[in-house]
Amino acid sequence: MELQQVGSDRPAAGPELDEDVITLREFTPSDADAEAFMSWASDPLVARFQRRDAYEHADQARRYIADHVLPHPWYRAICLGPHGDAGDAAVVGSISVKPAAAEDGRLFRASVGYRVDRAHWDRGVATRAVRLAAEDVFAAWPWLMRLEAVADVENPASQRVLEKAGFVREGVLRKYIVLKGRTRDMVMFSLVDTDRRQQPVESGEP
Repeated sequence: MELQQVGSDRPAAGPELDEDVITLREFTPSDADAEAFMSWASDPLVARFQRRDAYEHADQARRYIADHVLPHPWYRAICLGPHGDAGDAAVVGSISVKPAAAEDGRLFRASVGYRVDRAHWDRGVATRAVRLAAEDVFAAWPWLMRLEAVADVENPASQRVLEKAGFVREGVLRKYIVLKGRTRDMVMFSLVDTDRRQQPVESGEP
């Protein structure tokens, strides 16, 4: 299970994305990626809906990338660049998709989670990243039938992201997880393979 990490206490909305393009790429063990990771991992508002507390040192980000991100089956940096220029793209968040444990020896579902630097909230970054991730994993994993996500009931921003990305709200799971010592109610969302075939092709970001 992955948790959505866009917070509900947001700064004033930034400019809408127009010619800026969202891309996803694998993380590297570089200092640059570790420093970018710290921009959201050290923010208490971003960490509010995460299991771990805000990071205090860059070494924590380096260790997390080395121990968790690089071995992960699908973990990507969310990059924002003008006109899609990869050379100028800035890492502004992360998104991961984790296959669920196989049932009867067969994989068929996975969960998605994401985190975005607070400076880029309210700009459509998370929504575009979730869409790109869904397209990628459904194409890369022929066995995938269901992509799911949970968002805290007190995190309406993440709920809106998932709805805009085409996920279907399924209901509230009461006392579903323990987060920082407190049981939390979570809203379950899903995107299944048949949903994707029925969705119209969109020309832009809502």
